[in-house]
Amino acid sequence: MTTPRTAPTTGRPGRPRPRLLAPPGVYRPQADTRLLDEAFAREELRPAAAVMEIGTGTGALALHAAGRGARVTAVDVSWPAVLATYVNALRHRLPLRVLHGDFALRTRGRRFDLVLANPPYVPSPDTRLPTHGAARAWDAGPTGRLIIDRICATAAAMLRPGGVLLMVHSGMCGPRTTVRRLERAGLSARIVLHASVPWGPVLRARRAWLEGQGLAAEGAEWEQLVIIRAQRL
Repeated sequence: MTTPRTAPTTGRPGRPRPRLLAPPGVYRPQADTRLLDEAFAREELRPAAAVMEIGTGTGALALHAAGRGARVTAVDVSWPAVLATYVNALRHRLPLRVLHGDFALRTRGRRFDLVLANPPYVPSPDTRLPTHGAARAWDAGPTGRLIIDRICATAAAMLRPGGVLLMVHSGMCGPRTTVRRLERAGLSARIVLHASVPWGPVLRARRAWLEGQGLAAEGAEWEQLVIIRAQRL
């Protein structure tokens, strides 16, 4: 679905837009959203640049990009997230193309100047991705890499020459591995931002399992988040 193409308003770079509709089951902007937004604010964005956000949630970063004058496509597998993003775009009078479904399938054949990704990255005992519920926003299989690996495999095809991928990543699921995979795909990749954030309820509930898998140190209370920046040469 596409919102009416009205004149974009200007948002303040580096901060997701406030007062967003976030119904139950939709991922609200949190520390990882803010870290990704900080990295996004550092990127130059030419007028009418093509931007995609993978896993848009409430649409916070997609709206920030639209406010900077980009042509934005926001994708999410969650219908509540798609509807929330659509309503938020209408409320803020910003043009977004909002798509429901798998990011690679829904945008096949298109290329972007910038791709923003805050994928599910929390390790889970389940070997498959959840098909419904709020956990779709964070559960990503035993290594936390089920979606990350798909992004690594498709990033080069999604980006125009010179295009950039910015992706949030947890220290639990091998950011250095991701950098190497992106490099093998022909991209220039590096870690550009770090942050330590306290464990939330999902990680605390899985403490014994995470420690048993060697994914968390005994008694850990803080998670390391990074932003990986990859550019197509």
